[in-house]
Amino acid sequence: MNKPLSGKLALVTGGSRGIGRAISIKLASLGAKVLVNYSSSPDAADETVRNCVEAGGEAEALGFSVGDSAAVDQAFDGIKEKYGKIDILVNNAGISRDGLFIRMRDEDWHKTLDINLNGSFYCARAAAKLMLKAKQGAIINISSVVGEMGNGGQVPYVSSKAGLLGLTKAMARELASRSITVNAITPGFIRTDMTDALDEKLKVEHLKAIPLSRYGEPSEVASLVAFLAGPEAAYITGQVIGINGGMYM
Repeated sequence: MNKPLSGKLALVTGGSRGIGRAISIKLASLGAKVLVNYSSSPDAADETVRNCVEAGGEAEALGFSVGDSAAVDQAFDGIKEKYGKIDILVNNAGISRDGLFIRMRDEDWHKTLDINLNGSFYCARAAAKLMLKAKQGAIINISSVVGEMGNGGQVPYVSSKAGLLGLTKAMARELASRSITVNAITPGFIRTDMTDALDEKLKVEHLKAIPLSRYGEPSEVASLVAFLAGPEAAYITGQVIGINGGMYM
């Protein structure tokens, strides 16, 4: 089997479940050694590691909070000491604190931005220092369709995901001269444990907004990530690529 990512080291933040798990498994199956980041679910991260091994790859769990700048730097110091490099960074970790913005608590606003936007910045900054020395690398930021189109009741989440798009474009310009690509993916409704638990009437309403009339699969997002991380995407940078079934065009 062709393994285009053989010899590559990838870090997937929020890799213990859902889309992050699918991304970790896909990258591992293509030959990358995957560091599965988690913050508070070591058992789930260990399960992802087992899934990666079952897919014919290598992986290990790596616990730290992306929203803690010092913890991120410490984790990357450990990566540098053990591996001496990082080839692929997937900024996938994210949370949502939903509700009307006029009632939103300061702590919910700050927590969402700390994980979704600041965390991506901290990890990208640390990874870029290693990538710059190697003069190669791929950074992929998992944003959201709502970061492009907006969504009521999700002001902190939408703001953080929209911020990722600007972060992506600015970093892409700074890092391009060293052959480091930076791109963003904006998933729409993707089938996960969270969407599976939704009320059936709500699912029907969601599907009405999707021209393809179905939720996306985590594996479909993972395949797009794998493409952007691979050699065939070496001339793609600074792009925002939607995977949303047509709900935003």
